[in-house]
Amino acid sequence: MKINKKDSFIEPDEALRVLVLQSALDLVDQGISLVDEQLRLVAWNDAFLKLLDFPLEMAHIGADFKSFIRFNAQRGEFGPGQADELVDAWIGNIAHLASRDIEHVRPNGRILSIKGFKVPQYGYITLYSDITEQKLREKEILNRNAELEARAEAKAQELLMAHQRNEARIRLITDSIPALVAYFGNDRQYHYVNRGYQDWFGVDPANPSTINARKFLGTTTYERIRPYIMQALQGQAVTFEYELMTLHQGERIARTSLIPEVGEGGSFLGCFELTFDITDERLAQSRLLRAQKMEALGQLTGGLAHDFNNILTVIQGNLLNLADQPDLLRYEEEYVRPAVEAVQRGADLIRGLLNFSRKQPLKSDIEDLKRCIRSTAQWMRSALPDSLVIEVEYPESPLYINIDANQFRDALLNIALNARDATDGKGTLSIRCTSSRIDSEGAKSLRVKEGLYAVISLEDDGCGMDAETLSRVFEPFFTTKNATRGTGLGMSMVYGFIQQSEGAIDLRSTPGVGTTVTMMFPLIDHKPSALHPPEPIPKLELPRRTDRLGLALLIEDDASIRQWLRRELVNFGYAVIEAENGEEGIMLLENMKNIQLILSDVVMPGNYDGIDVINKSRQRHPGTRTILMSGYVPKANIPADVPLLQKPFTREELFKLLEKTA
Repeated sequence: MKINKKDSFIEPDEALRVLVLQSALDLVDQGISLVDEQLRLVAWNDAFLKLLDFPLEMAHIGADFKSFIRFNAQRGEFGPGQADELVDAWIGNIAHLASRDIEHVRPNGRILSIKGFKVPQYGYITLYSDITEQKLREKEILNRNAELEARAEAKAQELLMAHQRNEARIRLITDSIPALVAYFGNDRQYHYVNRGYQDWFGVDPANPSTINARKFLGTTTYERIRPYIMQALQGQAVTFEYELMTLHQGERIARTSLIPEVGEGGSFLGCFELTFDITDERLAQSRLLRAQKMEALGQLTGGLAHDFNNILTVIQGNLLNLADQPDLLRYEEEYVRPAVEAVQRGADLIRGLLNFSRKQPLKSDIEDLKRCIRSTAQWMRSALPDSLVIEVEYPESPLYINIDANQFRDALLNIALNARDATDGKGTLSIRCTSSRIDSEGAKSLRVKEGLYAVISLEDDGCGMDAETLSRVFEPFFTTKNATRGTGLGMSMVYGFIQQSEGAIDLRSTPGVGTTVTMMFPLIDHKPSALHPPEPIPKLELPRRTDRLGLALLIEDDASIRQWLRRELVNFGYAVIEAENGEEGIMLLENMKNIQLILSDVVMPGNYDGIDVINKSRQRHPGTRTILMSGYVPKANIPADVPLLQKPFTREELFKLLEKTA
């Protein structure tokens, strides 16, 4: 306790002891105040006065502690308010301050920790500590911890967002690739599936654990592939192909690879699953094999047609000459005419083969598809039984394509006759015509150019075809009909015509359901005003010549045809020299003058064909008239201004061309 001269009631020894105690208290950093129960100051130290900025003269033994409170209230230590009210409030709560432990922030910003204790039967002692630096350090630590926590939280959020972005990228990638991607664990439950499973089977990729392979594949399909799954569960990678039923695309062919994930010690952790749709690939392979087969058959057909048409030309020419003999007129109806008709049927047969092998030239022109289908549908209604219902949907706007109209009508009629046989004449044949764009992938599959196409589909509800029949439907002479109902050339002729027209054909059939034949032809940009009606064919009147027309060079490797043609050329008014191949023909051209006409076969043995002869003639004899003839037209580029006779041809057809070139 503080001692002054007025404190004379303290004994000297006691006073010394108190002075020593007071000196010790003044060395303490904490402020100390002791009041009795009447709130009179009994003891204090220097730190008490310094921490609270009390004047030195205020502190003395017996000082009313209320004076200190009033001093603080008046200088705003307790905040705004009337000093008396603040003093009364503090004094009223003084009993509760006995065990107080509060923090007080002074107006100067210093923070004091005030702790009060009751001294039994004496009064109250209070300790004052300046904890400003401590609080600043605590605040700094708290701020630093908060900053670290914020940075840690931000980093965690950044990592979480990065993980979510990576997951989103992986999901986007796997959803974008044209495949089904999945992963199932050793619990045999899916942990991940991409959107392909939703597209194919309607399952929810967001809940992979609820997806069951047996359920979305069906029991039959699942049991078929189950041995492969068991191999994968044993840690063996497998790849297999199978047919399955999808939600929107129907039956598809899939190729699945199962790649096990193996842990330490060879334990099975799970399996990656990758599935591709190979339906179009299989279809393309099938079409390629079919095209290769058709090409081989076409080459065989071309060689056969050349020789066969030569034979028919000889037979027909001589038969017609016989018919002109007066002594044989009585045999014309009974013998000659049936033989000529048989020759014509043989020529039609060869023409069908050539159409199939794309070696028969087309008489193509710009045609309005709607007009062609309408006229063909009228023919169909007269040729097919009334019990076969024909439904035709015409395009809304004109569709122009470059085709041989007669061949197109024949193709439609062939397909319609097949529909009649498939339905036994009592079903429905639907003909629809639209336009569609074939993209690069579709063009590659169909082996055509990318672009806009007219699409004509003919659908019947007949007996349909199995896979074996479907794979052979375009083969020449293949037929499921009896001998009286077909030759097996109908669909092969359709195939050849479409290929030659730079189009495509697609045939789908299901036994017991029906068949759909789809033909596609390139659309052309054409204005209707540019179309011109075909010129009428003038009626032929055979010439009766008495004048001589000069020298004709006849080049033909078949002696019988040369004999017939020589006679006809002489009858027409030409003197004739002959060559049996291209080399002889060119040699005669080089050594003879005044040749007025060259009649040459196209395909001949040796190094030179009819095209070479024409080119040589134009070099040496530019004004010479030329006519080519052939049993079939090869891929050579025949000059557009050179007339062409298709073997077998009649004397009337020959004379018509001779008349034009005379």
